[in-house]
Amino acid sequence: MITVPPSFRAVPRWWHDDAGRGWLDDLPARVAARCAAWGLAVDGEPTHGSNALVVPVRRGDERLALRLAPPGDDVATEVRALRVWAGRGTVLLVDADEGEGATLLERLDGGRSLADEPLDAAIEVLAGLTRTLAVPAPDDAPSTAGIAAGLAESFPREWSALGEPLPARQLDVATALAAERAAAQTSSLAVDGDLHHAQVLAGTRAPWLVVDPVLWRGDPEADLARVLWTRLDELPTEAAVVVAFDAFVRAAGVPRERARAWVVLRATSYLLWGLTHGLTEDPVRCRRLLDVFA
Repeated sequence: MITVPPSFRAVPRWWHDDAGRGWLDDLPARVAARCAAWGLAVDGEPTHGSNALVVPVRRGDERLALRLAPPGDDVATEVRALRVWAGRGTVLLVDADEGEGATLLERLDGGRSLADEPLDAAIEVLAGLTRTLAVPAPDDAPSTAGIAAGLAESFPREWSALGEPLPARQLDVATALAAERAAAQTSSLAVDGDLHHAQVLAGTRAPWLVVDPVLWRGDPEADLARVLWTRLDELPTEAAVVVAFDAFVRAAGVPRERARAWVVLRATSYLLWGLTHGLTEDPVRCRRLLDVFA
């Protein structure tokens, strides 16, 4: 029986979630049952992110990872994304039981992510992965054009409800760019809508692979803002931010003005979302990006 890490139990999401705490208590038995069903043996100490437990396991000579997500997580959508990419730039899905919130994955090095690598090298890797992930996407995957259309409609309303937290000029720029991207013809290629340094782990099959991808289709640079804001504190000046932006654009081979539009859209969206949900640090970083690009 595995032991649930105390640090996982201390994650704030469980503080007011009785069902979630019950799931934590049941995890040792759930891991044992899943190991029995899939012929696995526990092969190390469990690790975790903000919501899922990951247990190193073996099946014969295969070194794998058993991931268990809590009730309410959309495991089916994650499984579908991993099946679409089929290991091309992402962790390889070996098996899944969506009803149990369980996935069996190739094992990556959970102790080494792009968040620990020099920023300039990490940005080159993320840009390269953006190209690798651009495989044909299902027609019903959320499109970046549709996402932009929703932002064009919601920005003014959320801005007003939050007491106008950014200058009206920046709101106007963001709303106009959202309308522009909503009307533009986009590609039918796959995009990861949650691409950032901590979501890319070192592997053996490939040097770096994406975990927990979110499947979209359309503009490949749609989440460039997150690439920047997750390590923005390492870019102390406006010039340094622009250098990092240009490095991604150049390595990913995407149009600079379109990339700028998505930085503005995603930074505005996350700033408004973050303020609505009581975040204090990321909205400040998003505001810095808007001051540079809007």
